[in-house]
Amino acid sequence: MSENSLTPEFRARADAIIDLLNQQASEVPTGQVSASVMYAAARFNAFQVAATAENAEEMAAEREAAVNYFTSQYRKMFEDHFGECLKHFDRYTGRGGD
Repeated sequence: MSENSLTPEFRARADAIIDLLNQQASEVPTGQVSASVMYAAARFNAFQVAATAENAEEMAAEREAAVNYFTSQYRKMFEDHFGECLKHFDRYTGRGGD
């Protein structure tokens, strides 16, 4: 999913989640917030697969495809954002000029 293909509504949903995570990160270490959001995403995505399956057998048959889809999407998104954070490290971390 390229940055250019994201709708304003998609970005607004992501930004709302990030705002909540930033609030939580002001109270606990960012590593704890990161672990919580990964847990929540995994839980929600597993539910999404269940909600779209006709029955448990269909869900079970989709397991490998679903795992491959979600892990490959996460990897691509993480790599894209990692590169962005690296490129603008000082600006994002407040450690100097960029």
